[in-house]
Amino acid sequence: MNTMLAGRLRLDTRTFAVEEVPMPVPGPGEVLVEVRAAGVCLSDIHLIDGSLSPFYPVDAVKDSGVITPGHEVAGVVHTIGPDVKGDWTPGRRVVLQAGQACGECADCLRHALCRQPRTRGVDYDGGWAQYALAREDTLLPIPDHLPFDQAAIIPDAVSTPYAAIVDTGAVRPAQAVGIWGAGGLGAHGIRLARLVGAAPVIAVDPLPSARERALLFGADHALDPMAGDFAEAVREATAGRGIDVAFDFAGVGAARTQATAALGPNGVLVLAGLTPEPLTVADSIDFCFNVRQIRGHYGSEPEHVEQLVGLVAAGRIDLGPSVSAHIPLAEAADAVARLEKKIGDPIRLVLTP
Repeated sequence: MNTMLAGRLRLDTRTFAVEEVPMPVPGPGEVLVEVRAAGVCLSDIHLIDGSLSPFYPVDAVKDSGVITPGHEVAGVVHTIGPDVKGDWTPGRRVVLQAGQACGECADCLRHALCRQPRTRGVDYDGGWAQYALAREDTLLPIPDHLPFDQAAIIPDAVSTPYAAIVDTGAVRPAQAVGIWGAGGLGAHGIRLARLVGAAPVIAVDPLPSARERALLFGADHALDPMAGDFAEAVREATAGRGIDVAFDFAGVGAARTQATAALGPNGVLVLAGLTPEPLTVADSIDFCFNVRQIRGHYGSEPEHVEQLVGLVAAGRIDLGPSVSAHIPLAEAADAVARLEKKIGDPIRLVLTP
């Protein structure tokens, strides 16, 4: 039996280790992909530390209680399973969508948009491995000039803020945008807000290094949320009108409270970072009088990933600076520790089998 290296998380004990496991065999409609790059996301850390659990796990995960993390994956087609209808010839370069519709529940049968999507690396095995299975409808071809590490981080690290900005936030040119958190999601949010014409783009982060990076990524202002003159700085940056669309990419309760207070008339707060902390609106009368809104956001849709592949391939976005380091798959536990402790303040760490 052929074997491979894979990061394996035991869900009962939340213990993680890279192990030698049997190489998966593609079933009907599936393709086996040789992984060339896999991103390390804060969601992976939450899965490992127990603050995130599988939402709709497949039977194999339910039965074994073990899963391979990793939802940001790019590689080449290795083996094609039976009944594959697409042109997925071996060697074709691909990026994998971060999840898939379950294909079983009533919502999948009634609607094109599944309301119970399964997430790669959370509900079924992901890409922290030398090889990964993918349903053929979750594959997207990538051009030869798009590096695997940049392609890998498009699902989630780039597509989540992209969907938040262009769809949920519906940012329009010349709107004042605030980005709370300049990490893995927020750093891309800054670049994407600038891409769609937001002005000014205001980054908010307590880390000096993150604020410096925010300016390099295109922010017009980078503010310290702990500064005593923070509110005045926002008023000055927005010519007194306040922020039109604010994004919480940090998943921090205090950031959401501060962002809500910074909104101008008709301002919108988009909750893109995940946290179980409650959201408090200090003055709900003022909030309603100014017709402000709070909108929830989660992930992205397949078309967002496809659009981003096109934008990156066309040179509209350079994701090279987003890859903070390449780490061998065998050292995945070290990558987890580095991201968890914010060693080097990484945007995205990428595992390379």
